[in-house]
Amino acid sequence: MIGSVAFGSLFTLLALGIPIFVALGIVSLLLFAGDGAPLVDAALVIMEGLDSPAFVAVPFFVIAAAFMEKGGIIRVMIDAAHSWVGRAPGGLALVCVFATTIFAAISGSSVATALAMGTLLVPAMTARHYDRSFALGVVGASGTVGILIPPSLAMILYGIIADESVPRLFLAGVVPGLLQTAILALWILYYAKRKGFQAEAVSSRESRLKANLRVLPALLIPAAIFVGIYGGITTVSEAAAVATLLAMIIAIFVYREVRVGEIPAIFAGGIKSAGAITFILASALLFSHWITQSGVPARLVEMMLAHDLKPWQFLLLINALMIIFGMFFDAIAVVLIVVPLTLGAVQAFGIDMIHYGVIVTVNIELAMLTPPMGLNLFVLSSISKAPFTEVSRGVLPFIGLMIVLLALVTFIPALSTWLPNLVYGR
Repeated sequence: MIGSVAFGSLFTLLALGIPIFVALGIVSLLLFAGDGAPLVDAALVIMEGLDSPAFVAVPFFVIAAAFMEKGGIIRVMIDAAHSWVGRAPGGLALVCVFATTIFAAISGSSVATALAMGTLLVPAMTARHYDRSFALGVVGASGTVGILIPPSLAMILYGIIADESVPRLFLAGVVPGLLQTAILALWILYYAKRKGFQAEAVSSRESRLKANLRVLPALLIPAAIFVGIYGGITTVSEAAAVATLLAMIIAIFVYREVRVGEIPAIFAGGIKSAGAITFILASALLFSHWITQSGVPARLVEMMLAHDLKPWQFLLLINALMIIFGMFFDAIAVVLIVVPLTLGAVQAFGIDMIHYGVIVTVNIELAMLTPPMGLNLFVLSSISKAPFTEVSRGVLPFIGLMIVLLALVTFIPALSTWLPNLVYGR
């Protein structure tokens, strides 16, 4: 009875537009009080949950992305991608896909990726007579790669809530992330051929060489992250700090588009964003603790087993629920509410927790794109001044492609587990 009231209250608050961390926090505190537990226990749960080295990485990755955005690094990446794929039909759209993939290897955020790329590439594509809705769809779908290609803030949150290895989760996102890039690129080539898009002008060999040499300092950032973590040199949080330091040095001294006096403001912005994430995670940890103690996951497992569901049927059902849930609520709610509820069932069905983390992440990507609450849609509508309906129409084909990706990731576990098992063993 208490659980039904709690979930009813939570969804009512979310439907009223209350921020997810406020809604979860209020409901969780009321549940603690309703069980007769002292509120000091809630503080202890939060302190224990946030005592995670991986969480320290969050502000550093946010700050690194800010230096990239303000330091001209994004334009350099776009120029380098253009030197490789710009000559193909629909070349500028392909540039968007490949440049966002590179940017995703540093930012960890879908919104930051869509905002940074959309500001530059949507006007460029419309100036070359691309349909604006198509341009918006390309940027929106490409931007979601930001939370699948490591480092990923969503995977860090999942790792903390599910108590799973963040480095393994990062590796698990590599192959699906590259697969998403390939699927989007193939669709763009097909669409460009059907629409008769002309190829971009061929740049000289000298200019292509210059663009590729100029991007090398920027590529040091993702290289430092991967070599540091998987070479056993640094932890995730230390690698994030190194990435921030490199991004700052490159933005100030190599590309010279950030002044020394701007450093405090950029750091303050990163700390502010990290503070917001801290509140979100704190309320999620409280809610997750109550969910576990209440026995709801155990009853969910019993119900699933009683209906003789197979693991693939369970995953199909959960995917459908997460897609519907993501249409009406904030994408991060998929992690904060669905994951604590389903972890017991995932374990009971023998589903790999790392594999499940990638499934959840792809569902978050979909939630970023699905109207009426897709956050990337609002970002793109804001930066392009396009009506929300036009943005939604532009992303529809890409939602279909993302569902194909979700199906592949769900029913071919090796896409997620092969690389982490290769590096760390089973």
